[in-house]
Order: sequence, then structure tokens, then C-alpha cells
Amino acid sequence: MLLVVDVQRRLVPHIHDAATLSRHCTALVRAADLTGVPVLATEQNPGGLGATVDGLLTPAHRVIAKDTFDATRNAEFIAALPPKETVLFVAGAEAHVCVLLSVLGLLRLGYRVELVADALGSRNPVNKSLALERAQQEGARLTTTETAIFNWLGSYRHPAFREALALVK
Repeated sequence: MLLVVDVQRRLVPHIHDAATLSRHCTALVRAADLTGVPVLATEQNPGGLGATVDGLLTPAHRVIAKDTFDATRNAEFIAALPPKETVLFVAGAEAHVCVLLSVLGLLRLGYRVELVADALGSRNPVNKSLALERAQQEGARLTTTETAIFNWLGSYRHPAFREALALVK
């Protein structure tokens, strides 16, 4: 499953290197759709931070509004999670707040988490760096957008290989 955390209209413009965050999150969502990987998104206080940025999600994607920084403290979010043997790929913002706290919550629940390092953002790059370090210390694995996509494809023989490849080239 791909979890996209709080990539929202009024937050993203303040993220350091927001263009990279947006590009990588878009590639992940498109590749997940091509390969049949479910997508779940969260929105922190959508009344204040707005909805997910335009063009990232489709109506088929589930979006959960939350008021907690750790998404695992939200019953609707917990109910939407797949079985624990599923690897959760996590992207979004801010890396050191909602992403990190949600990852720590997922790890406590027994999930295997792959944190997509180049699809994360914070206003301050130091905060992102420290969040990655902390997540790793607690048991999350780090990956990249391209590695996640190739993991989902499994082989160049996948019917969506060429289309997915175009997302990262």
C-alpha cells in the first residue's frame, strides 16, 4: 500500500523543494495505480490546510481527514489499513511531524514501513533529515521513488513497465 500523508494545497507551497515532493508523490501515485498497489491519503485539518493538491489523487483513492498528527490515532485510518504483513510505502509532508509520527505509530502496530525519502518534505531540510534518521532508528526502511516503483513492477515483463518507466525517466 502507498500512504500519502498531507500533501495539501496550503502546506505544499511552504515545503523546501516542493516541486520535487510533488513530482515524486505524483510518480508514486501513478505507478501504484498502474501496478495495482492501493493508495490511501490523509489530510491534516483540511479546513485549514486545504484538500490534497490538485491532480495528485483520483476519486478512486481513499482520503481520510484527521486532526491528530499521528494518523494511527484516527479510528477511520486504522480501519483502512491492510493486513500487517503488507509493506506500507510512505510519502508526504511534513516529514518531521505527521509523516514521522504516523510512521512511528505504524511501526508500533507491527507494520513494515518503507519511507520514500525523496518523496518527503519539510519546510526546513534539517527537520526532514532528522526525521529520516529517527524513522530508521525506530525500524523504518528508507527507499526512493524509483526503487519503490521497480519493486511494485517486479519485472520488465510487467504490462505497465514502459508506462511506469516513463514516470521516473
